[in-house]
Formats: sequence, structure tokens, C-alpha cells
Amino acid sequence: MGVWQWLTMLLLLVLLVGILGYPVWPAAVAVVLRWFLGDRLCFLLLGLVTLAWLWISPWQPHLPGLVAAVLPLTLLPAQLPPWLRWLPADVVFIAKAFYLALSIRKRLSRQPLDTFVDAFERRAREQPGRVCLVWTGPGACKVTTGELDARACQAAWALKAELGNMEGLRAGEPVALLVGAWKVISAVSLWLGLTKLGCPVAWINPHSRGAPLAHSVLSSGARVLVVDPDLKDSLEEVLPKLQAAHIYCFYLSHASTTPGVGSLGAALDAAPSDPVPAHLRTKITSRSPALFIYTSGTTGLPKPAILTQERVLQVSKMLFMCGVTADDVVYNVLPLYHTMGLVLGVIGCLELGATCVLTPKFSASRFWDDCRQHGVTVIQYVGEVLRYLCNAPQQPEDRAHKVRLAMGNGLRKDVWETFQKRFGPIRIWEFYGATEGNTGFVNYPGHCGAVGKTSCFLRMLAPFEIVQFDMEAAEPMRDERGLCIPVEPGKPGLLLTKVLSHLPFVGYHGSRELSERKLVRDVQHPGDIYYNTGDILSVDREGFFYFHDRIGDTFRWKGENVSTREVEGVLSLVDFLQEVNVYGVSVPGCEGKVGIAAVRLAPGQTFDGQKLYQHVHKWLPTYAAPHFIRVQDTLEITGTFKQVKSHLVREGFDVGIITDPLFILDRQAQAFQPLTTDTYQAVCEGTWKL
Repeated sequence: MGVWQWLTMLLLLVLLVGILGYPVWPAAVAVVLRWFLGDRLCFLLLGLVTLAWLWISPWQPHLPGLVAAVLPLTLLPAQLPPWLRWLPADVVFIAKAFYLALSIRKRLSRQPLDTFVDAFERRAREQPGRVCLVWTGPGACKVTTGELDARACQAAWALKAELGNMEGLRAGEPVALLVGAWKVISAVSLWLGLTKLGCPVAWINPHSRGAPLAHSVLSSGARVLVVDPDLKDSLEEVLPKLQAAHIYCFYLSHASTTPGVGSLGAALDAAPSDPVPAHLRTKITSRSPALFIYTSGTTGLPKPAILTQERVLQVSKMLFMCGVTADDVVYNVLPLYHTMGLVLGVIGCLELGATCVLTPKFSASRFWDDCRQHGVTVIQYVGEVLRYLCNAPQQPEDRAHKVRLAMGNGLRKDVWETFQKRFGPIRIWEFYGATEGNTGFVNYPGHCGAVGKTSCFLRMLAPFEIVQFDMEAAEPMRDERGLCIPVEPGKPGLLLTKVLSHLPFVGYHGSRELSERKLVRDVQHPGDIYYNTGDILSVDREGFFYFHDRIGDTFRWKGENVSTREVEGVLSLVDFLQEVNVYGVSVPGCEGKVGIAAVRLAPGQTFDGQKLYQHVHKWLPTYAAPHFIRVQDTLEITGTFKQVKSHLVREGFDVGIITDPLFILDRQAQAFQPLTTDTYQAVCEGTWKL
């Protein structure tokens, strides 16, 4: 019998006894005694009461009252339900969630729509001198809301003039940004300016190059691309493809040395800082795209996930859910082309009125110095960030900071414990979710090791199922009725979240087929629709989620999702490689999985570790580069011509069981070197840094 059946039965019993006019306290006492004393002590006590009947008869309850006391003992669980201990936290969280949902609905029901940029403009008028952004990189500076709004207005007027001069380019069309970590303030100003014009912005990973970069720009539907001049080489590699698609390209600088590419610097300087009329974005609705954030998915190339105006507000308000206030200073080391860095970090602080400290690059040695210098009280992380901090040499001032709260995802239990033990009792809020997902989970009680929490209340609002998954067929297992088979509590399975009117799956920009691939139908009932997270999780009887693994052609390394097909495509361009099979394996002491490429050499060719290193270094982001190469005579495939990875994953990079030649990425030597027993041991012990 489920939780709701137990509660319904108990409620009916209480009502019946109350209607008959008999006392309810015997039933309550009986239940509490059984839960806290256990069966043996409880029934021993009842036996003693029976023997002492003559002495207690003057105040003994009526017979119906005794029956009411016995019935709960037989109907209710013998032990206190495990979820009950978290009931206060569940109630507080659901109350805050309801309040937040109502406030967002109220804002989105206004005409015109009250978007996050409208809220930012109000704050700029009311508190123009309040510091909203702090930049710690070269040219370190502090930016107030008034200054940021003025820069955004300049960007809007400059871009409006430029876009208006382009034949056939309509206002409100998406614009793509390719900006590196060193021009964050300029990028944020430009993005806010485009938002004032009602243009959704596609934030492209600045580490992308070649085909993935061209695909990212083309799939966004943008007719305009603004590029950091530091990324000139990346742009020029794909410029012919972009020009063939009639995409206008501009550098975020005062001059351009690339034929066919303009520059925006002079126009930005000359543009006025007058307020931008809100009527320019009156056509925006709650379901209009606000941002395109790219995700690897399982199709091999980046896909632009749509973040609607409603979704942006929901994610940005998570700071409020975590207890962050306008007086807090948030340290954001995450890239702005990710949802956590841009939406939760920057937009969340602008919405709340908090100060966001931005840094060009995460540095474990500089992290706490930055926190002390800027009075940071809240930090953002992915699991690797906190692991790097824990692995850094201990310092006497490790606890000399004001940080009280950390928010992020991907934190392992051992790192969680080590982090709090070393740096103090910092409250950790662990999230689970996906950029394109229709729901997410929060570990609001702070239960160590869990990635999220649900309850009977939340499950009614955001239904989900954890089902059995066939790794070979790469799809959920089904019963004789064609429905998915749920797993038992505590057992790992594929997480599916139900698609509802208030939990829509918007999907990706472009072909609807890309979005349809992420949906699973006929899960619990014929015709229902669920979003496939692609993650293997388990949920215990207390409602806590635990992450186990990712499925498909994606694995996570250094806080990034790595597409095996994208890496395979890049490696396949090497002339001495004929076939490539990329997969991820676990490494002791490391979060996520490191990339390995099983390769087959082309006939008559030999392995060139230096040449392969140079190719990988040029065409792949650092986090996507495979750290191991396994040379095989043949690559095993299935009957449907799919590459077999399961046994390769199990064998990992263990030189003790693998007879194939193995090579390791050696950045110092700038080559793939043979993997020796000593090097293998060093990797496992953590003395060889991956």
C-alpha cells in the first residue's frame, strides 16, 4: 500500500471516531508508541495495560476508542515512514516553490510581458549606483546597474542601426555570440542590449572550431554573428560556410582585418545611452525563446536548446529558493555559455539585486583569495571545481572567508565531506537538471551525496519514473503491455520526467526530429509522454536521488558533456586512422569519465603520437580531448553495424588486462606516449594529472 493509501485510511479512521464522539488520542498514542518503541516494547506495554485493567478502569477509554487504537496498529506501517523525517523541509520547499510559481505567472500574465530585462531596467532606475558585476580579470573593474544599463542601451541602439541597414533582416531574429572568457563584461552588455530589442541570443562555446562551430551558428537560425577578435582564427576557418549562408559577421572591436567581416567598436562608442522603448519587444510571449544554450546530447554535434522567457525566470529564481539575498556576493567561475553560469549566475543576481563576481578562468590557487578580497558569501560550482579546491595544498587561512553557501551540480559524496571538513560548514545546494529538460530536482535538505530530493507533494506536481533500461538496445525495457518497467526503490534506472502543460518540453531550435528523439511515449499509460534525461539515477525511500551514469554517446568530464560522435568525427580526419570508437571510462579519484579512443590504423600506416596530439590540440576543446588511445586490429560492431563499447568500457585503460597498444596524452611532451605500468599506476594514484 502506497503513502497516499495509508494517509487516506488513517484520515477516514480519525473522521469515523470523531463523528461517533469517541476520543482519538488512544489511536494516536498507539501509533506513536509503536513507531518509537518498536513492536516488541509496544505490545509488551499493551500487555501490561491489559493486566492492569482493574486499576486503570476508572479512566479507561470506551471500547470503540480501543478499537480505534488497535486499527492503526494493523493498518499503518510498523515503523516510522522514512520520508516523514523530512516533512518539515518538504513543506517549506513546496511553499516557496508555490510562491515562486505564482509570482512568475503574475509577471508573465502582464501586458506587455514583464521579462528579466524589464526587472533589470527597474533596478537600474531605482538603484543606479549598486554594484552588480565585478570583473577580476585583466582591467579589473566594478560595474554598477546604471553603468551596465547604459552600456546595454548603447549596444541596443548600435545594433539596431546595423541590423536595420541589412536587407531582409527582421527585428527580433536570433543573434549568435562567439565571445571568449576575457571579454565577459562586453559580452554581457551586448547580450542585454539584444534582449532589449527582443532578440534571442545564441551563446556559442568559444572552444568550438571547424565543423562543430559552423553547425552551431547555422543551427541557431541567426543571421548575425558577433565574434571576439581573439577568436579570429576560429572564425576564418568557417567563414566561407557562413558567408554562403548569408550570415553577417562582426568583430567586437574597432577594426577588422578579415575581408567580409565588419566591426562594431566605433558604432558602440558613438551610440547614445538613451533608454530603449519597451514596445520594441511587445511581441514577446512567455514561450518566446530568450536564449539558445548548446548541449552535446547524443547526436554528435551541438544542439541549440531553447530557453524560453518563462524558463529563464524559473532558473534564475533558484537563487531565491536557496536563500540568497540582495546582500550576498556570488562568485561565478562557470562559463556564460552554460545555463548555470549565465542564467543562474548572472541573470539570477540581476533579478535579485545581488553582486556577481566574474572571473575569466577558474584557479584553485586564486579562488579563496578572490573570495576574501571581494567579500564573497555564495559560490557556484560544478563537481570538479570543489574537487580541485580540496586537492590544492592546505593553507592556514582555509577557513578565513565569508562563504556560507555553495550551489551547483556533480558533487561526489567524498568531495562533499572533504570540502565541508576543510573549508567549514558551508551549506551545499546540489541541483539536478538539464538545459533542455522540462523539470529538475534540488537537494534542499543538504543530504550528503544526493543530487536532488522529491516528496509526495512534488511528485504530484512533477511526475517522473525511473525505469529499467536495455544498454544494448539503448532504450527502456517494456512489459507485455508495451509499457516501461519501473525499478524498485534504491535500484538504478533511466530517469524519465513527464511532459505536462505546466512542464513542457520545448526542445531544440530547428528540426522537430531532434526534439522528438528525446521523448519516450507509453511509459505508464498508453499515450503519455516523458522526457528522456539520458541519465541513470536511483531514488531511495526517503525521496533522495543519486546519480549513477550517463547513457548513449555522451559522457561527462571536467564538468562538460562530451559527445563521442563529435570526437570521433575530429579523429577520423587524421590520415593514419581508419576507424575510431570513442567512449568514457572512470578514473580513480576523478569526477565523471575520461575519454578513450579505440582506433584502427589505416593499411600501411603507423601510429604517430606527436601528429595526433597536434590535431587534437587544434580541433578539440581541452575537456573533449581523449586522454588514452587504444590501437586495435579490428573494431567490433553489432549486427546493426553499431560499434560495441560495453566491454571496452569495462576494461578501461588497465595495462594489466589489455594486450593492445595503449597511449596516454602527455601535454609536457606534446604527444601521445606509450602507457607504461608506472604511468598507469601514477594515473590511478592521482600523481599523473589528467
